[in-house]
Amino acid sequence: MVQAYGCQVGCLNLSEVQNPRNRELNRSQGFTLSINVVDGSFEAIPLPDESVDVVWSQDAILHSGNRKKVFEEVHRVLAKGGQLIFTDPMQSETCPLEVLQPIFNRIHLDSLGSIQYYKEILLGLGFKEVQIVDYSNQLSKHYSRVLKEVEENHWTLTRVCSEEYIQRMKTGLQHWIDGGLAGHLTWGILHFQKT
Repeated sequence: MVQAYGCQVGCLNLSEVQNPRNRELNRSQGFTLSINVVDGSFEAIPLPDESVDVVWSQDAILHSGNRKKVFEEVHRVLAKGGQLIFTDPMQSETCPLEVLQPIFNRIHLDSLGSIQYYKEILLGLGFKEVQIVDYSNQLSKHYSRVLKEVEENHWTLTRVCSEEYIQRMKTGLQHWIDGGLAGHLTWGILHFQKT
């Protein structure tokens, strides 16, 4: 985004491991003045009201135990007319909750959002829907590819991860694949605008 548009970017993340790596990669590419890596949670965004034009999130909101609070914070920091664009693995509207329990156990949550759930929250906060693109058919393909990469790089990964962690990861990825193939999970790009 910085290279293509010359914009200022803020990367919000609470990871004490990923943030220093992000800063180092930005520094190595000469982006330290264009990209500000912010330590913090998306449930309490450490930015002023109406200070951001675009919020972009990729497959992260599902990890919040209070998704409505995340969207309230996004609404607060977005300027009027600001854009919210995000992706998230979600449960389908017809999914029986008990079939997702293995996924919930893996990500330490008791639910996933859905397109309808997110729409209701966002419209209630004063957003308007711009576009929702359903890519549910890509979810299983994506996680199958990630699983293949984990399997092909198993021995390299054991240098930085335990064998137990890798096995849990493979099992968890298979749950996502199976849920997508069964039609219990959905995925897509959701685009809303603050009115």
